[in-house]
Amino acid sequence: MDIFEKIAKHMGPIGQHHKWSHGYFSFPKLEGDIAPHMNFRGKEHLVWSLNNYLGLANHPEVREADRQGASDFGMAYPMGARMMSGNSKYHEQLEQELAAFVGKPDAFLLNFGYQGMVSIIDSLVDRNDVIVYDAESHACIIDGLRLHMGKRFVYKHNDIDSARKQLERATKLVEQSGGGILVITEGVFGMSGAQGKLKELVDLKKEFNFRLLIDDAHGFGTMGPTGAGTHEAQDCIEGVDVYFGTFAKSMAGIGAFVASTEEMTNFFRYNMRSQTFAKALPMPMVIGLLKRLDLLKNNPELRDKLWNVATTLQKGLRDRGFDLGVTNTMVTPVFLKGELLEATALTMDLRENYGIFCSIVVYPVIPKGLIELRLIPTAVHTMEDVQRTLDAFSEVSDKLKSGYYKENQFSIA
Repeated sequence: MDIFEKIAKHMGPIGQHHKWSHGYFSFPKLEGDIAPHMNFRGKEHLVWSLNNYLGLANHPEVREADRQGASDFGMAYPMGARMMSGNSKYHEQLEQELAAFVGKPDAFLLNFGYQGMVSIIDSLVDRNDVIVYDAESHACIIDGLRLHMGKRFVYKHNDIDSARKQLERATKLVEQSGGGILVITEGVFGMSGAQGKLKELVDLKKEFNFRLLIDDAHGFGTMGPTGAGTHEAQDCIEGVDVYFGTFAKSMAGIGAFVASTEEMTNFFRYNMRSQTFAKALPMPMVIGLLKRLDLLKNNPELRDKLWNVATTLQKGLRDRGFDLGVTNTMVTPVFLKGELLEATALTMDLRENYGIFCSIVVYPVIPKGLIELRLIPTAVHTMEDVQRTLDAFSEVSDKLKSGYYKENQFSIA
């Protein structure tokens, strides 16, 4: 069969809907300044879908740093990969400041979060090693696992007893192969809002010999007394062997970093293929990230505002009977019972008649019969935004329960 013909018949679980969803549910265009209120299809909407946790995307000092960096260096500088010709004192300064902030001896900058995690896993393990990972790990972890030529065992989500059983299996294997064990989980699971059980996993080191890698994309900058991350929030900084954070969430930028011991960080510098064979982060972004990190560290009120919005929103939803699952972070999933057609009609009603834009999640990401509306609070949302959302969600929930969305479908103009 011709490859193109095969693909045309099987566009994928999301791609199969592209003809009617493109531009509205998938690949929507939010326009205007990055803020809680933006334009969608020509109308202003209250937006709950941006990972701009601390509101730094349009912070005036950030905008000025970005502008100055572009003015001083242009977008091309430095030219080349870090190892060959793309290094600078600013890249190294950012690495040093990040390492100190998250409580590790050293850090290494990564061009992108997704490819960074894939490459961390690829460089850390060989065919003799065994990986044990959480069942609800992010796609970047799953794709990293696909490159692993050795064994891998999955444990039930946040289930320490299940993790122990998989570690027992892994230990028996490495005793024969001479390899090691890598455990992977997340600091904050982005879909459910649950914290990974980092402290309990660290405690398992008393029983088993393994190293722990955490993806703290959502926890970096938001969790812990200083915002250093979920490992700080759970008081287990030392027990986390490899810490991964991104700039795409709390820092409102592009890129990521990995932090560990000096020896391991140097190993990453010289062995991560995604960085060895890719151009360094552009200087304007590095300069801007230095300013973002400075604001993150020295303005705790930004984190306080984020959590005030998040806790008020979540309390209000729970008081009205909504199911938020197991979230114990700022990520706010709202679970409703309904089918795909009801989910699309409800989402369109929220956008067209209530002016509220939030992400919708349905099967196969979550079980059939469930609808997840995912809200991302930020430091720049207001109490008025929260109240407007609570009222709107109450109304659409009543409509869903009454069967309104089965009888009334909406079309995309």
